[in-house]
Amino acid sequence: MNITDKTKNAALGLVFSQAMDYLEKDPETNIPKLMDMVDKLMPTGWYASQRTAIRRAIEEKGNWYQLILKLYELDAGVRKAFFQNFILNASLFGGATQDETAAREGCNVPWAILLDPTSACNMHCTGCWAAEYGNRLNLTLEELDSIVTQGKRLGTYMYIFTGGEPLVRKKDVIALCEKHADCEFLSFTNGTLIDEAFCQEMLRVKNFVPAISLEGFEQANDGRRGAGVYQKVQDAMALLKRHGLPFGLSTCYTSANWQDVSSEAYFDQIIDAGALFIWFFHYMPVGNGAVPALLPTPEQRAEMYKRIRAFRQSKPIFSMDFQNDAEYVGGCIAGGRRYLHINARGDVEPCVFIHYSNANIRDCSLLDALKSPIFMAYHDGQPFNENMLRPCPMLENPEKLRAMVKATGAKSTDYEAPETVDALCDRTAPYAAAWQPTADALWSACARCRSCGKAEGQ
Repeated sequence: MNITDKTKNAALGLVFSQAMDYLEKDPETNIPKLMDMVDKLMPTGWYASQRTAIRRAIEEKGNWYQLILKLYELDAGVRKAFFQNFILNASLFGGATQDETAAREGCNVPWAILLDPTSACNMHCTGCWAAEYGNRLNLTLEELDSIVTQGKRLGTYMYIFTGGEPLVRKKDVIALCEKHADCEFLSFTNGTLIDEAFCQEMLRVKNFVPAISLEGFEQANDGRRGAGVYQKVQDAMALLKRHGLPFGLSTCYTSANWQDVSSEAYFDQIIDAGALFIWFFHYMPVGNGAVPALLPTPEQRAEMYKRIRAFRQSKPIFSMDFQNDAEYVGGCIAGGRRYLHINARGDVEPCVFIHYSNANIRDCSLLDALKSPIFMAYHDGQPFNENMLRPCPMLENPEKLRAMVKATGAKSTDYEAPETVDALCDRTAPYAAAWQPTADALWSACARCRSCGKAEGQ
C-alpha cells in the first residue's frame, strides 16, 4: 500500500468516525442527514454506488431503513466494533489490500476465511458425521492464530467458524476474538451452548456474531436435531436480544422444508426474535450419506428465488440465498475468490461443500495454498457459467468440477470417507440437467428487468 492509499484510508477512517459519532447522538433524527454530511466530507466519486444505495434506503424509510434503526438497539460497543471491523477493515481497507495482493501474486485472495476449530459437536443430529468422528480433529489455538495473522497480511479481516460445533471450543474462540480485535468473527452454531456467561464474553470482546442453525418450525427442526432443540434455540435468541447482541440465522432448504422456511410466518417469527440476517443454503448432496431426494425440484427452487427476493423488498432483515444470489457477486465465490475453507484437519479447501484439496495449512502458508493447483483451477475457471443462477461447479456444472479435480490431482478431504469426484458429480448431474431450463428462463427474465429498470420481483 503506497502513501496515497494510506492517506485515503486515513481520510476515510476520519469521515467514518465522525459519521458514527454523529449518528450515536440521535440516530433517528440524524440518519436522514448522514449522507449530506458524508457527501461534503468525501471526495467526489468515492464509493458513489454504495452511497447512492444507502441514500435511497434512507429516503424511502422502508424495510432497509428499519433494519438500520435496529442496529441502534444493539450494545453501543458491539455496534461500534462491527462498523469498524466489518465495514472499514474487512470491506473497504481489507478489500483494497486483497485486490492489491491478488494482482501482485496472480491468485485469488479471499474476503472471508471459514475455519473449523473442531469437528466435535455436542449434538447427534440424524445423518451428521460429527457424532462419530467429532472427537478426533482439531485446529490448535496456535494454528488458528497463525491463519488469522497470515490472512490479515493478505487483507482478510472476516473469519467464520464452521464445524462440528465451534462453541465446543468457546474459550479458544473468545481468545482469538480478543487477540484480533480488528477482525470480525462470525460462527455457525446450533445455538445450544449460548448461555449467560458466553453472552458476557461476547459483550467483552465485541467482535463475535453467531449465526444460529434453524431448519424451520419446531416439528421439522426437532425431527432432525432432537426433541427440545427448537426451544433451546428460541431461548438463545431471547438471551442475545436481551443483551443487545447481534445475531442471525442459517437455514438449509430442502425438498422437505422449503415451503416453511420461505413463508412469511417464518420470516416474521425470526424478525420478532431479533435476528438481523438470515443466510439460506441450498441442500448439497455431498458424502456417502447424501440423500438426493432432499434436493429441491426446479419448481421449488424457483419459488425460493421469488419469495426471498420479495421479502427482501419488504422485511427488515438482511437475507441472502447463496445459490440464487450469485449475480450480486459475479458467480461462484469459492476457491479464494471471496472465501475458502480450512477444515479441522488443516486441509485448505476451495469450498466448504466441496471436499478436494492439494494443500494443508500445517505444511504450507496460506498464500501457497491459494496458489495450489485446485485453487488456481478455480481462479482460471470462474465464473463457471454466464448464467448466475447456475454458479456452482459441483451442483449446476458438475463437468467443471470433474475436470478440475482430475487435472489437478486434488484428493478427497471428506472426514467420513473419501469420495471420488466421479461419484459426486454423477449424483449432481441429473439435478443440473433438470435445473437448467428453469434457470435459463429466470435469468433471461432477470436480464429483461435489468434492461428496463424494474426492481427485482416486479
